[in-house]
Amino acid sequence: MNSESKNSQTANSSFSMDDFAKALEKHDYQFQKGQVVHGKVFQLDHDGAYVDIGGKSSAFLPRDEVSLRVVTNLSDVLPMNEELEFLIIRDQDAEGQVTLSRKQLEIQHLWDTLTQMQENSQTIQARVTGVNKGGITVEVLSLRGFIPRSHLSERDNLEALKGQTLTAGFLEVNRNTKKLILSERLATRSSNFSLLEVGQLVEGTITGIKPFGVFVDLEGVSALLHIKQVSQKFIESLEKVFQIGQQIKAVIIDLDQGKGRVAISTRVLENFAGEVVENMAEVMASAEARAHRAANKPSSE
Repeated sequence: MNSESKNSQTANSSFSMDDFAKALEKHDYQFQKGQVVHGKVFQLDHDGAYVDIGGKSSAFLPRDEVSLRVVTNLSDVLPMNEELEFLIIRDQDAEGQVTLSRKQLEIQHLWDTLTQMQENSQTIQARVTGVNKGGITVEVLSLRGFIPRSHLSERDNLEALKGQTLTAGFLEVNRNTKKLILSERLATRSSNFSLLEVGQLVEGTITGIKPFGVFVDLEGVSALLHIKQVSQKFIESLEKVFQIGQQIKAVIIDLDQGKGRVAISTRVLENFAGEVVENMAEVMASAEARAHRAANKPSSE
């Protein structure tokens, strides 16, 4: 390679590096879409606010991204020169300016709150906003939710629910798909659950019989009577002992409200191994006295 072509290559490369440096000056690569940043509002106008987030260019907060609530006067919710949190919702434009949102940040916090409430099996107030074939649409903390017809106490006249506020539990909270599905029945079950405690004698209806155990409905709360908790004696087939729709009494031996699980036992009511199988009626008739005795008896296990 001769010296002339070498020089021209150096000139070209230094020019492109200068060009690159100028491009870098316009853009600040520490700010990316989806990032939460701190900044101070330094100017308000009709369309929104200009915010100093410590970049080479100021950032812009459009009026409709200021809050979930309707804002007539921006200065009411955006105090000047006070540090606030923002979410970057649009990458830098040609001038290096990013677009911010306070509203989207509020929405993120709401999803966090709802996720936490679901994990804690809490209930929430939901205002009915509309009706469709499958159920009702509701508003929960400014977010749109849905309650399927099968999860409502009132399933026939849905129109009458419009405008009402219902207490509901959570079936699905998914911020990625913006899916918020609730259940009024779950809230009833949750309030019933709070009345239960370990050692309590409960009465319920058998709703299902499986090889491993029997499902019992305790006024909206489903409990499991495991095959090993039926009797002190080995049981070959539960279908020979129980039937669907049968009323039985049993003692609560374990509770997990988070998972909605209740474990019950008839075994603890027996005076001798196999009594539940041989004389169910007698065990059920004197269940209160047997449960009281079982509660006061020191555990042998």
